[in-house]
Amino acid sequence: MKLYGLIGYPLEHSASPDFFKKKFEKENIHDTDYQLFPLKEIAELPRLVAENPDLTGFNVTSPYKQAILPLLARTDIAASTIGAVNTVKVSHENGETLLHGYNTDYIGFAESLMEALSRTPRRALILGTGGAARAVRYALTGMHCDVTMVSRTIGKGDLTYGDLTAEIVSRHLLVVNATPLGMYPNTDRCPDFPYEVLTSKHFLFDLIYNPKETEFLRRGRLRGAETCNGLSMLQHQAEASWNIWSSAPEFRWP
Repeated sequence: MKLYGLIGYPLEHSASPDFFKKKFEKENIHDTDYQLFPLKEIAELPRLVAENPDLTGFNVTSPYKQAILPLLARTDIAASTIGAVNTVKVSHENGETLLHGYNTDYIGFAESLMEALSRTPRRALILGTGGAARAVRYALTGMHCDVTMVSRTIGKGDLTYGDLTAEIVSRHLLVVNATPLGMYPNTDRCPDFPYEVLTSKHFLFDLIYNPKETEFLRRGRLRGAETCNGLSMLQHQAEASWNIWSSAPEFRWP
C-alpha cells in the first residue's frame, strides 16, 4: 500500500481526498490511498512520518508551507526561490527517511489562469504575503506580469490595504486573493479591499474553492468583474504533485 496525504490545520475544507479518490478509481491505480493528516503543530510531522512507513508523499497547506522548510532534506529550485513548499516526496536512503520539498502551487495557478484568460494582465495585486502568495508571485513574474503584494502589516508587502487608491486599483486589472479570508466555515469574511472601485475590466481570482463563491468574489461580481475560484488551481497542482510522486523526476538541487 502506498499512502499519500495532506498536512495542515484545519483541514475539513479540503477537496484533495475526493480529487485523488476519483483519480485513483478513474485511472485504475490500486493499493493507494490519500488521507488527511491534521497537525496542530509542524513539530508533529516527524512522528507522523515515523508512524506511517507507507507514506510516500504528501501535500502541505496552511499554515505550514513555510514552517516545514527546516524539516526538509532538500528543496527544488522553484520551492527554494518561492520560499514555500506544498508538495513533499518521502524517500529512504541508507536507512534514513528524507523529505524532499517542491512547489506545485505556482504551476496550478499559472495553468488555471491561462485557462480563464486569453492573456495575462500587465499588472496584478496579490492580497497576502504567505506561502501561497509567494507562489502566485513566482508564477506571474514568470508570465511577465508586474506584481504588487498587499499586506495588513506595514513592511510585509509592497503596500498595505490602506494604501489602495482608486488609481492604483484601476491600473491593476488582476486581483488575487491569496489569504484564507472567506474560507469555510468563515464564509462571511473577505480582505479589506476597496471593492467599490472595481470595474468590468477587472478579473478577480481567489485561491479558495470552498465555498465556490467567496465573499471576495461575490463583491467583485457585483461590480461587474470576472471571477474565478481556486478549484481548477487545486486540480492542476494536485496533478503536478502526483507526477512528482509517481515518476520521480530529476531536479537540480540548489
